[in-house]
Amino acid sequence: MLSVSRRSFIGAAGASAVCAAAPALARAPMVKAPAPYFYRAPFGSAEITIVSDGTLPLGDPNASFLGLSKDEIAKQLTDNFLPTSNAVLEQNILVLNTGDKLALFDTGMGYSKAFGPTTGKLMATLKQAGIDPKDIDAVVMSHAHIDHCSGCMTQDGQRNFPNAQYYISQADFDYWTKEDGLSTPLKEFYAMARANLLPNRDRMVFFKDGQEFLPGVTAMAAPGHTVGHTIFMITSGKESMAYIGDLTHHPVLLMKRPLTEFAFDTDPKQSAQTRVRYLTMFADTRVPILAYHFAWPGLGNVVREGDGFRYLPAPLNMGG
Repeated sequence: MLSVSRRSFIGAAGASAVCAAAPALARAPMVKAPAPYFYRAPFGSAEITIVSDGTLPLGDPNASFLGLSKDEIAKQLTDNFLPTSNAVLEQNILVLNTGDKLALFDTGMGYSKAFGPTTGKLMATLKQAGIDPKDIDAVVMSHAHIDHCSGCMTQDGQRNFPNAQYYISQADFDYWTKEDGLSTPLKEFYAMARANLLPNRDRMVFFKDGQEFLPGVTAMAAPGHTVGHTIFMITSGKESMAYIGDLTHHPVLLMKRPLTEFAFDTDPKQSAQTRVRYLTMFADTRVPILAYHFAWPGLGNVVREGDGFRYLPAPLNMGG
């Protein structure tokens, strides 16, 4: 007969009770929701915050990037570990806080779903970043394409930024708000420009090439992508950077071979020449860029590489 001591019995019983009381271990559930989609850093005496309007899938890159063979496009993408079936762009929206002014650069797709359901996130990401749309003093638009001006207004005609003035080139305002554009293949581009720009005509300021229209923000005409496409040199203290809008949409396909043409350019050949001119300047002067469509948050530098250029993402300042 098996003999069990009183001490052994009590110890075994206690261990069993602990095991019974402890919950069964399980794998953690999938969270699925992404992390907050903003990046904030000092910039001279100012502060920058970069938020996103969401990713913008163009689809087959062969349909948008013209003048390259399918094999060359596939090689460029594969060599850079990028998918070959879908060119997915970002929409990096800059908020510049100078202490006196709060300026927003471009406004994303708004309520349009012309490129699918992943766009239109600007208001949500501003909220994540702790920025109240009512505090925006200036909305600066590089051009009037659907993915840059469509977040000015809500679908029911209310201003998203009720206290802001709006800044754009007059050439782009006039071109993209014309009524006869509604009968063209880009009719949704024209419709969204009209819906977002015309209600703000009384608040619209047209900047000129070379004009410092906000403190530390200078317009630099970069035509070709649109007739009035503009990039911006931004300075604060000893810091400078260029917000390049749509000077180049892709960090590889329009950099390695910068004379490659882009299907959404109003004048593709002029756009390519403008791209080469400014990328050369940024490479030679080592001025950092903020690229609207590069992988979030789109901050980096341009260097010469062979007959073209290479984009080098900047290390992020995460504090500490």
